[in-house]
Amino acid sequence: MKLFEQKFYESMQSKVPLLDKVTRFIVTTKGKQMRPMFVFLCAKLIGDVNEKTYRGASMIELIHTATLVHDDVVDESFKRRNFFSINALWKNKIAVLVGDYLLSKSVLLSTDHKDYDLLAVISRTIREMSEGELLQLEKARKLDITEDVYYEIIRQKTATLIAACCEIGVLSNNADETLAKKMQDFGTYTGMAFQIKDDLFDYLSSNVIGKPVGIDIKEQKMTLPLIHTLKIAGEKDKKYYFNTIKRYNNDQKRVKELIAFVKSSGGLEYSIKIMKEFQQKAKDILNEFPDTEVRRSLHNMLDYVIERKF
Repeated sequence: MKLFEQKFYESMQSKVPLLDKVTRFIVTTKGKQMRPMFVFLCAKLIGDVNEKTYRGASMIELIHTATLVHDDVVDESFKRRNFFSINALWKNKIAVLVGDYLLSKSVLLSTDHKDYDLLAVISRTIREMSEGELLQLEKARKLDITEDVYYEIIRQKTATLIAACCEIGVLSNNADETLAKKMQDFGTYTGMAFQIKDDLFDYLSSNVIGKPVGIDIKEQKMTLPLIHTLKIAGEKDKKYYFNTIKRYNNDQKRVKELIAFVKSSGGLEYSIKIMKEFQQKAKDILNEFPDTEVRRSLHNMLDYVIERKF
């Protein structure tokens, strides 16, 4: 990871002083770096970490960072991991352009080294992440998200990037199509569990994610606990709580009331059950590999995904 950080920083460098200033800030405010870890561990499942693995991990982290920078502009968010966001420090115009620059760098990293198999993966990933965001925005207007639509949104928005990590990891060691697809599925199931866990934080008053409770409701985001609760609710309750999301999403009392209703209706238990099912599907794929230290590390990562406190 130490060597990766150095290579990642090098992959962002440019001849523009302002860009270098922003990218230096990005490196110093990095998050958990879970995604590069998935790239390295999946590569080690079938071989060694090599230069192509480092490039693949950098490409993933460039895409991930670009989407976070763009998300903060879209959400008008001025904080990221308890630091000021890029748009808070340098305004929206620069933030959008920095995000674009990082995306272009991820593509160039693959074409410069003729890693066309990795380019195919990241191109698909960028497309799917954009589609997922737009699908969520479209559905948020009508609030007509079914459980199946929710799964499609989180698959595209979140799981597709973790799937790309796992696929790129094995591709860096010349995996065949069948193995690449298997690891893509492993990453998808892991990512689905990861996003459901994130959505559960919205209902936990003790969350330490730094995200206020009920923020998804205020932003009219329909997540699994809420979708399930409204599906099983009686007509009167359904109408009342739909109204809360649509018209009273900034009324603290109504939002608290809705959170309590989701909890008492079993919305959280249902979501935890689904999250664990996705986790188990990922573990089943992992268990097809020999029992090694690398496989145990990936098992630990899977446990971390659903047990994390932020």
